[in-house]
Amino acid sequence: MSVKLYHARIEVRLKSGYMDPEGETAKKALLDLRYKVKRVGTARIYEVDFQASSPEDAKKKVDEMCRRLLANPVKDDYTFEIREMK
Repeated sequence: MSVKLYHARIEVRLKSGYMDPEGETAKKALLDLRYKVKRVGTARIYEVDFQASSPEDAKKKVDEMCRRLLANPVKDDYTFEIREMK
């Protein structure tokens, strides 16, 4: 089985109902600058290059990375995209 290199782009956001102080601060500043914004939310982006044996294995590994370290399942949601690197 050959190992290939993959690139994942992972986005971690707060679940609905959780306070987002950075988003609220940015919203207030934008309103002060006279932009008519309704909501500002923040997210963390991770870009990870890693090895996996298949696209399915890559997906499994990224999901595990998110659950074990990058996202707190109690308060965060996450999405990710994976592509094979050439």
